[in-house]
Amino acid sequence: MTTTELKPILVFDSGIGGLTVLREARVLMPERHFIYIADDAGFPYGGWEEGALKARVIALFGDLLAEHDPEICIIACNTAFTLVGSDLRAAYPQMTFVGTVPAIKPAAERTRSGLVSVLATPGTVKRAYTRDLIQSFASQCHVRLVGSENLARMAEAYIRGEKLDDNDVLAEIAPCFVEVEGKKTDIVVLACTHYPFMANVFRRLAPWPVDWLDPAEAIARRARSLVPLPNGFEPINGDDPAVFTSGKPDFATRRLMQGFGLRVASGSASKETAGARR
Repeated sequence: MTTTELKPILVFDSGIGGLTVLREARVLMPERHFIYIADDAGFPYGGWEEGALKARVIALFGDLLAEHDPEICIIACNTAFTLVGSDLRAAYPQMTFVGTVPAIKPAAERTRSGLVSVLATPGTVKRAYTRDLIQSFASQCHVRLVGSENLARMAEAYIRGEKLDDNDVLAEIAPCFVEVEGKKTDIVVLACTHYPFMANVFRRLAPWPVDWLDPAEAIARRARSLVPLPNGFEPINGDDPAVFTSGKPDFATRRLMQGFGLRVASGSASKETAGARR
């Protein structure tokens, strides 16, 4: 199979946070085209009622799979996957879904103090899935769940080049820092793919140094393990398509997409993307 015959990899997020995962996936899968889907019409997911969000994502994937026929789908959104991952697999058993879940297991393995915080959206924090991860892999740790109402929006603004007030950012991350009997939080799990873009800001404002755990590379490695590598291929150059469900990303977002080697497709879901660079 030649590079031009390979199916694309679909990367899905509620907004532009999934670019952190796309960046890592491209490094590991240079022979593949990618299609980036931003459900900006539904952003942010954190405040959605669960039933409505589940119905939205399942229906949306029906259209996406029919239009783009990807090799696999990477759900680069903790809020979406912890809610609807099993339902997506049940609804579309012919498709392979690579999910994003809070990196609680590696955090529990790495912590020395036993104090771990999970910085997430309110939706991810309240999921039974997240609490099951803690019970299964971090029962020996003190895990603080911090559900930020504002940080995903703030990260989107920051990614687009807007200025943020340090005090506003600090107010969102401050609950992550716990001190108990002389021990301090030493790992903060970034359980939203938007957050790694702000990691340098977090490091600057943190009351003490911690390991900010970004799962993007692990997600990309998992995707690579599921995608066959052809014999003899050329790395792909040029732009991949990005689809925004609103159909109207602003100028700053379009410029950002260009910086990531993405071309914004016309319309809310354009069939031109299915074969744009195949």
